[in-house]
Amino acid sequence: MKRNRIMYIVLIVLVIGLGLASRKWGYMLPEFISKYSGDTLWAIMVFFMMGFIFKDKQIWIVACLAIIFTVSIEISQLYHGEFIDSIRGTRLGGLVLGYGFLWSDIVCYITGIMIGAGGEYCSYKTKNSG
Repeated sequence: MKRNRIMYIVLIVLVIGLGLASRKWGYMLPEFISKYSGDTLWAIMVFFMMGFIFKDKQIWIVACLAIIFTVSIEISQLYHGEFIDSIRGTRLGGLVLGYGFLWSDIVCYITGIMIGAGGEYCSYKTKNSG
């Protein structure tokens, strides 16, 4: 599989925009969506980033790499050293590294990555079926 890197940049920027919008205007969304959309969108973005980096890898490999990355970030939230917490104290550091470990975040990550992988699979099958 060869991914179009320009398309993946567009998808990454789109998902970042949706994620930031979900944080800013989350109060306008149903509570369940507001609560979990940011983490789910973050995982979709990570899937697309892995697809951008590993443009020739199979979908399942990209999905596994994205899961390893996102779960590693979540587990890192169990550690609260002065240095890492100073990074988390910045807006970008907080968005990327998060603040506290939650099992629900891991569920969101796996869900988001499955959405990204499923969308890519459907797109690939549609493009190559006709």
